[in-house]
Formats: sequence, C-alpha cells, structure tokens
Amino acid sequence: HKWNVFQDVREARELLGATDRSLSILNALLSFHPETTLSGGGELIVWPSNEQLAARANGMPATTLRRHIAVLVDCGLVIRRDSPNGKRFARKGRGGEVEQAYGFDLSPIVARAEEFKELADAVRREKKAFRVAKEQFTILRRGIVKLIELGITERVPGNWVRIQESYQALVSGLPRSAPRQLVEDVCVDLHAICSE
Repeated sequence: HKWNVFQDVREARELLGATDRSLSILNALLSFHPETTLSGGGELIVWPSNEQLAARANGMPATTLRRHIAVLVDCGLVIRRDSPNGKRFARKGRGGEVEQAYGFDLSPIVARAEEFKELADAVRREKKAFRVAKEQFTILRRGIVKLIELGITERVPGNWVRIQESYQALVSGLPRSAPRQLVEDVCVDLHAICSE
C-alpha cells in the first residue's frame, strides 16, 4: 500500500536525507497515481505539471518545488523520466492505455519498500529507547532530590552537601536536547550517587 510505504519514508526521512517539504511533494506525487497499491509490474510514472503539483503541495512556489523535487531524486525516492523536450506527459494508444510516459517514476517506492520499513522500524526503536532513558533519568532525578532532602531534614549521617553538589554537576551538565547515549550515561552516574 503506497500510503503505508509513505508513512515509513516519513518516519525515516532524516536517515534518507529527505525534508518535510520534500515529503509533501512525494505525498502529492503519490496522489497522482490512481492505484493505492503500487506493484513492480505496473507503470509507475506520474506526469503532473508543476502547477498541478504545487496545487496539491499546498501552493508551494515553483522554485521551492524544483528544489524539493531534486531532494527526492537525490534521496532515491523518485526517478526523473524526462521527455526529449523536458516536458511531462503520457502518450496513449488506441485503447486509451498509456504506451509511453514521461515524468516521475515512483518505482523506487516499490523497490525499496522493505528498506524503508526497516529504517522506520530502527527510528521507532531509537525513539522508544530514548523515551525510556528520559523516563529513567526523571525517576532517578526525583528520587535523588527526595533522598537528599530527607537526609538533610532527618539529619541522617552522610555528606549530603557533597552528594547534592555531585548531583547538581551531573544534571546541570546535561544539555536540554541531549542524545540518548548521554542520557543513559548520566543515568549510570545517578545510580552511583544513589548507592552512596
């Protein structure tokens, strides 16, 4: 199903080098193909004009449109099939069947569907691992703050000032948009503080 593959491409866009705007063009290109299920055996070329494409891409300016089409080509998501004069069109036979088409070939969407699914799954796994690491960090952080407060107010023997300084140094050194590995490393250090 072309929209399932598109969803996978959207999930994996950063790994593929695609942008949100280029994906809006891909979405528009896919909408020009009448079938919802694309197969390797069929004709997968669509030939919208820039005006039609811009209209389906929410009125994107022509220069921006061309730039994002180039991104799609560079990412290997579509292939240009240019006519000798550079126009996009289809030549139909007697029965109305398309004999030859010039435009954008969507066959990479079919050919690379499994690759896109694997990339999207990897992105989803990484997002989940990152979410788990952030949750663990939040739980540890709250626990340590409560532990320090309890130790100070209940006068439990221990060097609470040093523990609080160690905690503050760890937490303040963590950037707001820290990568997962850094969050996990800080969690290991916070566990060490808890065990003191």
